Amino acid sequence: MSRKPAIPRRPRDGHKTGARDEPAAQTGLVIVNHGRAALVEDESGALHRCTARRNVPRSVSGDRVRWEPSGRGQGVITEVLPRHTVLLRPDGPDKTRAMAANLDRVIIVVATRPSFPDELLDRYLAAAEIIGAEPLLVVNKADLLDEGGRFAMAERLRPFEAIGYRALFTSSLDRDGLKDLHEALRGHTCMLVGQSGVGKSSLVQALLPDLEIRTGALSEATGQGCHTTTVATLYHLPDGGDLIDSPGVRDFDLWTCDPVEVSHGFREFRDYLGQCRFHNCRHLSEPGCAIQEAARSGAIAARRLESYRRIVQAEVP
Repeated sequence: MSRKPAIPRRPRDGHKTGARDEPAAQTGLVIVNHGRAALVEDESGALHRCTARRNVPRSVSGDRVRWEPSGRGQGVITEVLPRHTVLLRPDGPDKTRAMAANLDRVIIVVATRPSFPDELLDRYLAAAEIIGAEPLLVVNKADLLDEGGRFAMAERLRPFEAIGYRALFTSSLDRDGLKDLHEALRGHTCMLVGQSGVGKSSLVQALLPDLEIRTGALSEATGQGCHTTTVATLYHLPDGGDLIDSPGVRDFDLWTCDPVEVSHGFREFRDYLGQCRFHNCRHLSEPGCAIQEAARSGAIAARRLESYRRIVQAEVP
């Protein structure tokens, strides 16, 4: 009696029949990170819950990584690829933690309520400048401002605009300024940063009408009930580009007090750097300081110099 031909076994994921090779490595984009686990999007747009090998540094939203499949919807991150920018925050004495990677622009969101000090803007702007990302100021909840309030806010931001920063007024309620914000985000990887209560989540909802569907998909993929305001999460914008939403904070501190780094975070200082009497001038009280002289002449705002000094003289948390 003749035997039926044997049915060939289906190859396992990433393997050919009879081969003993390791699963093929792929590149992917980190959408959200939960400690050592991250949600990675592959080149086709599918999501995979990946854990990092022990010797691989922690990845963050916006990272490009190399990873290997380890099962259906599962994988292992084997390498975090080089970043062209990374936004940091202090994480204890002499330590930093990455917030997001490969940013082109940092969108600094403020509102009249809660109130904010100008020094908070200085720190956010310096952080963006230091890493090489373009900052954009956004005054949200513009619908709460009457004509006089809007004029007063515009006057408050005028010194920032005078040194080259752009400011937009937006409202997710009446959609004021959203068209301009869409244009500013298009084609770039951007991160929204700002205090709790400034309306970042409402802005994200206005920019991404299908946010609830996307959040549900992420929650299902992670199995952790991912929530948009508790972890930095990357979303693809409908018109192109990526938007990283970050949790709101009460305050923001730079990860460095180094005078050289911080001075490069104040863009109006740059024309004067290297012109001080002493090559290691910290621009605090040294004689012959070109930046102090520029502040005395009005070429640099005295308030900005004082803000720089407070950063340099502070201790990193």
